[in-house]
Parts: sequence; C-alpha cells; structure tokens
Amino acid sequence: MFTGIVAAVGSIKSVTPLAGGNDAGVRLAIDAGGLPLADVALGDSIAINGACMTVVEKDESAFTVDVSRESLNRTAGLDQPGEVNLEKALTLAERLGGHLVSGHVDGLGAVHSFEQVGESYKLVVDAPAELGKFLAYKGSVVVNGVSLTVNEVEDVAASGAGKPACCRFSINLIPHTIAVTTLKHLSAGAKVNLEIDLIARYVERMLSAAKV
Repeated sequence: MFTGIVAAVGSIKSVTPLAGGNDAGVRLAIDAGGLPLADVALGDSIAINGACMTVVEKDESAFTVDVSRESLNRTAGLDQPGEVNLEKALTLAERLGGHLVSGHVDGLGAVHSFEQVGESYKLVVDAPAELGKFLAYKGSVVVNGVSLTVNEVEDVAASGAGKPACCRFSINLIPHTIAVTTLKHLSAGAKVNLEIDLIARYVERMLSAAKV
C-alpha cells in the first residue's frame, strides 16, 4: 500500500527489453533521486508513476525493476527514459498524508488542459468513461502516483467526430506539488496513470452486488 505522497522524483536511466520477443517486458534502471534506499530490500515494492513495481536489484542510489508487457500496455511513462514520481511502500508507523493507494493503475487518462491560475495550476484530465462512477467532487484520485482532490467532475458524451465519451475532472495543484513531482511536465494530450479511490471501488461493488 501507498499514500500517493511522492517521496522523490527519480529518473529512468535505461530501458532494456527482456528475453522473449515482442510479448516480453522491459527492465528499468532507475536513479532514485532523493529517495533513501538503505531500508529497501530485494523484493520490496516501490511505486513508479503510481504503478507498484518490485525491486530486483539495488545499490545506494539506484534500483532496477522488471515491467511486464501487460503493465506496459496499461500504463504510461514506464517505457522510456525520463523523470518519474517515486514512493516506497507504506509502513504502519507512518502518517497517511494522502489516501490509501494500492499502486494498481485502473486506466489511462489524457490531459485536456494544464494552465497556471494565479499562484496555482489547474489540471483537467479526461478519464475513461467507465471510471466516471468512481470520481466525485472533493473525492480522491491518483494521477501519476500523486494523491489529489477532485474539484470538478463532468461526464462528457461522445462527439460526432468519433471522440469517445469520457469523464472530465479538474484538479487544483499548489506550487509545492508542482515543485516536488513530475506533474510540472504535463501538457495537453499527455497520457497519465489513474487510480481510483479504494473506498469508492468497494462501495460500487457492494451496490452492484445488491442489485443482483
């Protein structure tokens, strides 16, 4: 489990295809940035842009993970070098600064717009329509591993131009969040990893099961 509070911005230094052809995944060598690794053991979990991955190699300042083809198909930002948001798995002795996060990406969103408004920034994301029922005003959502609060939410119908239906939500990002995460690099059209709120997931399941 994680909290969605980014501990450090690291960077993918290399992407190496694993044996097995086009269906195989990749091995990522990651510079941990300011993330302390002294208490990380082989087999431990680290969230990379919101996706939970297992450490297979490490030294004092870097670590390596293997990413399956399935994970690559369902995430963004794990297939090429670049900055990534990092968070070690939560322990029971830590503060829960964000919200309960599993590190399992539920879908890919697309940035609709990203602009500065006063001292803050407004991020608007188009999420897959099927995730819309899990998004609510003042509810929680994870974008590229960052726990955020939804300020507005709107279900958008499919257009005649072939644009699929989506759930459009907006988020206010304070300067601190911009400074300590990779969200500063987003622009319109960028793909982002989304994870819905854990409680919303179970509530939806209970309500749907009650109708059977």
